[in-house]
Amino acid sequence: MNEVLTAQRNLTALFEPTSVAVVGASNDLSKWGGDVSARLLKAEHRRRVYLVNGRGGEVLGRPAYPSLCQLPESPELVILAMPGQLLEAVVDDCATTGVKAVVAVTAMLGEMGGEGKAREARAVARLRAAGAVLVGPNCLGVADTGSELNAVAFLDVRPGPVGLISQSGGFGEELNLRLAEFGLGFSRFITIGNQADLDVATILRSFKGHEPTRAVVVYAEELRDGLGFVHAAHELVSSGTPVVLLAPGRSEASSRVAQTHTGSLTSDSDAVDAACRAAGVVRVNTQREAAETLVALLMSPMPGGRRVAVVSDGGGPGAICADIASLAGLSVAKFSRETQARLKAVLPENAECKNPIDFAAATYDPEAYERVIGVVADSGEIDAIVASGVIGFWGARFPERTELVEKERESLLRMSESVKQKGIPLLASTPESCPIVQELRDGHLTLYRDVESAVTTLARLVPPSGRPVGLPPVPAVKKALDAEGYWIARAAVAAAGVPMTAARRVCLGDAGTRAQAVESTLAAAHGIGYPVVLKAAGILHKSDVGGVILDLGNDEDLTEATKDLWERLSDDARDLAVEKMISLLEGVELLLGCRWDSRFGPLVTVAIGGIYTEILADTQTALAPVDGHGAFQMLQGLRGFRLLEGARGRPKLDIVAAAEALSALSRFSAGHPEVATVEVNPLLVQPQGAVGLDARLVLASSTEGDASDS
Repeated sequence: MNEVLTAQRNLTALFEPTSVAVVGASNDLSKWGGDVSARLLKAEHRRRVYLVNGRGGEVLGRPAYPSLCQLPESPELVILAMPGQLLEAVVDDCATTGVKAVVAVTAMLGEMGGEGKAREARAVARLRAAGAVLVGPNCLGVADTGSELNAVAFLDVRPGPVGLISQSGGFGEELNLRLAEFGLGFSRFITIGNQADLDVATILRSFKGHEPTRAVVVYAEELRDGLGFVHAAHELVSSGTPVVLLAPGRSEASSRVAQTHTGSLTSDSDAVDAACRAAGVVRVNTQREAAETLVALLMSPMPGGRRVAVVSDGGGPGAICADIASLAGLSVAKFSRETQARLKAVLPENAECKNPIDFAAATYDPEAYERVIGVVADSGEIDAIVASGVIGFWGARFPERTELVEKERESLLRMSESVKQKGIPLLASTPESCPIVQELRDGHLTLYRDVESAVTTLARLVPPSGRPVGLPPVPAVKKALDAEGYWIARAAVAAAGVPMTAARRVCLGDAGTRAQAVESTLAAAHGIGYPVVLKAAGILHKSDVGGVILDLGNDEDLTEATKDLWERLSDDARDLAVEKMISLLEGVELLLGCRWDSRFGPLVTVAIGGIYTEILADTQTALAPVDGHGAFQMLQGLRGFRLLEGARGRPKLDIVAAAEALSALSRFSAGHPEVATVEVNPLLVQPQGAVGLDARLVLASSTEGDASDS
């Protein structure tokens, strides 16, 4: 979407209209038009409500108008709940009468393709020309609880601090129920359906400065304006409003990039992950994760790292919690002797004061959690605390012991306030039977029904190394490449700053003979120095057809290899590369790759493995370009990073040189949008320096007609 259009659109009439009309109003409350009309009429004290029905008469005890053109005024907001084939006619009435916003519950349009999609596009064009906005079609509706607007069919939207943008009405319905369990609800509830006009990025931007919204959750099957999403989300996150995204679909990368390894390594989901990291968005996979993450974001400080303390009223629950934490990527911290001594001072002699802490012997002490967590929070040795067990023991088990129940309640509330002030997130589990659960939640203690939810939610909140950077600055487009091939790729990446092995080209043309090929390859090898590698440079995937012959140490070996390629590969063998052979024994092979994504722009990927890259599937992807620091962080994110640091007695490798090469390739890609994909594979990282052994690139013009990014 055009970013200027995205930035300038006024959505006030969508959320805070002074008047609203329903086209397709009905007396039948089982119909969309009937239900939405009834909901809007409940807030007539906030705005004028008009009901439109082609038959006129009376609907829900109010006069019904045959058309929008016959209303006594032009409504600011119109809800469309009528058959899709009527869309254009009604939209024309909206444009003519000066309507500012339209919500089309109407379905059977763009989602059906063909004429439905064309009808939808014409309606959008008409409304845009009139300066109006459209939500949908094929959506559940819109609600703003602050302005008492509920135009969401068949749903009582609970008020609260969460802003929702969803392509799925069903997702919104379930999240409404899940958040209600925690006493939470929505500030704004927007379902966008087909995103024919207003998309995720446009609406996300409207939340900036919206005081009632303290967190935003997005469900999107398609982030149409990916760069707009990153920009808007980063602005919100930077201003203190966290954003949570559920984006289903783990589709394969587009076929247009299948000519390189990078295409098979990076998927739609990798691009979304990269966008989330850049913007500081928390990505989740299920409705449950979305609700639990929102609860933590609204009630807890963000953890500063992965060190976690496990506090439990039993050995078994503590051990299980510690295992879950480790599996989730958290680090169960080791307490110092000083911290253990402080814990022993507040616990019985038989309590376990290491991490996880087991104070089972003190379970019946109504202030035990407060004392233990106070010591841990003051230690400076942890970033977060998970409490496993029965918080609110007396209230849950012995409510008749009112004195102890009240003492426990006051202690837990003090504990919650204390860790909040110290900036230490505390996530805990307790049964819902605890009578003060909601009071504790109101006091910003993050409580879940089970410890697994507490731990996995905490792990999602731990930020990746470094701060979200937003959209990276894309360099000015350089002189476009108009051809591809091995030698062009080598020269391009070398000029960009990626060191490449010494190489000489042997290209004899159609008239060349095998003898001339041998003579030329020998001359090239003498210039470079043995040992050398011989490649069939004219073939894209050389290794797949035996087009790479390694470790040729003398004239005889090279002569035989040249004859072999000449006979086996016919004309393709007439473009040969003689390159310096470099031993792989003291290095690690990486793949560096970049591709252009239709929504997010240039993406950069690094992977461990060389020829085993696809098998190992150890990759990191980011929005390009990345600077040296960002490239270093990508390398640190690889599971095989320890190989670069020097594992099992191997020498430490030049990680800085590898990061510089990765950064250089990302800058090249960002400055060359005409290059669909470019990669260096492998880049050999050595104890001193890093060098590319092979390169390839594919122009976007070579992929025209292939499938676009899904």
